[in-house]
Amino acid sequence: MDSPYIAGRLALTEASDLIDRFGDDAGFEAAARAESSRDAGNLLRFCHWRQIERVIATLSDEEVRGTVH
Repeated sequence: MDSPYIAGRLALTEASDLIDRFGDDAGFEAAARAESSRDAGNLLRFCHWRQIERVIATLSDEEVRGTVH
């Protein structure tokens, strides 16, 4: 993954909440929510939860990305 894009504070908050509630399974939970939204025909929520899934992956990654000051 190159430079991650994080849409805003809400994405960080929801990703952190899922990590707190589901631990290592947080990414799976975000994926399940995205799939549920897609099945319901809600494209905006599908995209939202896919973004949260990527934020969780970014927060869980121990490799340093970008410039370190």
